[in-house]
Amino acid sequence: MLIRRSVTAVALLVLTLTACGTQPSGVRAAAPQSPPAPSGATPSSGPSSDTRPECARPAEAPTAPPSPSATRPTAGADGRPEGSGDGAPHYAENHAYRIQASLSPEEQAWGAASARLVRAELERVRKAGGAGAYGAYPDERVVAALARLGCGEEHGVYVGNGFYSLHTGTVCVSGRVTREELTTEVHGAYAEPQPGTGPCVENRGGH
Repeated sequence: MLIRRSVTAVALLVLTLTACGTQPSGVRAAAPQSPPAPSGATPSSGPSSDTRPECARPAEAPTAPPSPSATRPTAGADGRPEGSGDGAPHYAENHAYRIQASLSPEEQAWGAASARLVRAELERVRKAGGAGAYGAYPDERVVAALARLGCGEEHGVYVGNGFYSLHTGTVCVSGRVTREELTTEVHGAYAEPQPGTGPCVENRGGH
């Protein structure tokens, strides 16, 4: 009887030890999972796909905004120039082609620096002489001057009858270069530029 009880006790002890070691070795409890991303969340996007290539860039970044200069009237929320008062019901739609992109102070500073480079190259054209009818210089000479700043077709360069325009990748620089005058204007691209020209040429038509 004593032997049978001893055998039974040993058997129970073996079963108990076996049951305690059933979990495989090396298996860890799963770490708490991170909460799922909110539905509809998307990764932050990179630069806009319509970013333009750069040209006429100064060697150093400008450190101060340009001095105040005359600017065109800015458009209000409804598309009408600020301070224009009441207008036609569809003024915004009919004048959308005249709206220019707004510029930040930093963009204006970069534009002013680029305009100085453009002016210097065009001044060389004037000093070389050779103006034609109405004091305008041959278009190919103006185009070549802008090309020396790296500005080409991909920058919306447009030249004609003494007028020039280009997009530096940040702002528009446009103006006139003739025997009598050399002007530069820094502004934003037009919402609806003149067809067949470039982003910096004001549309002379409309709706």
